[in-house]
Amino acid sequence: MVQHVTLIATAAMGLESVVANEIKELGYEVRVENGKVIFDAPVSAIPRCNLWIRTGDRIKLLVGEFEATSFDALFEGTKALPWESFITEDGQFPVIGKSVKSKLYSVPDCQAIVKKAIAERLKLKYGLASKMPETGALYRVEVAILKDKVSLTMDTSGSGLHKRGYRIGQGDAPLKETMAAALLKLTNWKPEYPLIDPFCGSGSIAIEAALIGQNIAPGFNRDFASQNWGFVKNNYWDEAFEEAEDKANYDQKLQITGSDIDHNMIKISKENAREAGLGDLIAWKQMQVRDLFLRKENGYIISNPPYGERIGDRKEIAEMHKDLGAIMKNHPSWSVYIITAYEEFEKNYGQKATKKRKLFNGFIRTDYYQYFGKKVEGR
Repeated sequence: MVQHVTLIATAAMGLESVVANEIKELGYEVRVENGKVIFDAPVSAIPRCNLWIRTGDRIKLLVGEFEATSFDALFEGTKALPWESFITEDGQFPVIGKSVKSKLYSVPDCQAIVKKAIAERLKLKYGLASKMPETGALYRVEVAILKDKVSLTMDTSGSGLHKRGYRIGQGDAPLKETMAAALLKLTNWKPEYPLIDPFCGSGSIAIEAALIGQNIAPGFNRDFASQNWGFVKNNYWDEAFEEAEDKANYDQKLQITGSDIDHNMIKISKENAREAGLGDLIAWKQMQVRDLFLRKENGYIISNPPYGERIGDRKEIAEMHKDLGAIMKNHPSWSVYIITAYEEFEKNYGQKATKKRKLFNGFIRTDYYQYFGKKVEGR
């Protein structure tokens, strides 16, 4: 029985360090590469990481790596790996693939060869004369070839980790839940501080803030592919869910508000928050950003306003930025974090950012503008 595995948490470009910090907080040592965080861990880490990682895209299990410059080498290298340690006799194992700068550039051929090699190995180990039945649990295999180095992984997550299970409605350009969580993780916001998203859309940032604020595991209300894998024991899942329940702080008070000019988006946000089990923890308001009124000190604005390329008119968006900047000049204790692809944001906002970080929101290159407030002591 498998005791330890090598896992890969995939990450959006620019968020590798954020994902790495989450995994370190779970107690595992990591190494970071472009687009992924790699770590060795006991099998029990598969449930824990799927439940707790807020900012990663998927958790993959690395079955093996080797060099291959021919289809024969790909076949033999794949067949030599211990697939029977992971895939059951009746397991389904579809193969997806990608190839970059490799002599083995035909992805469909690579997928077919890997599929055949795994089947040959499993038939030999399970003593099957005919083809594999593939009627059981799903083990999605990926063959990824980079400069003739082959990596073979299995997807433990199933649906991407951004699918928390609470989004029942969305707007035209929704922010992924994993990105929303990352925007929050890149700040020093704490649940005792007020937080406002004045361009809340379908509510992702406010909802993710509430989950972080009460330390609720983001995967608590969804299923994962590896829940049906025999070598990931049921008691590992039971223990992981119990840990998540024990660590949740449902009594933590929150001061989170989401507002939007579109009343329909406020309705959707409320529905999504209820689906997340957050009830009335978040205040939702339909209003324009120019009507924003800040009653307290030491708060945070964290938002993803419309970019102009995907929603709305650029002139109107520029005015929104100006309105926000004019308001925040009068609230120096507040910190402001804005992600946008709008290149003239600082000019319209009226102030250079304290710090700026390049991020990719989907395939859109954006900047994360960060303005650090001067905290008022004793507030």
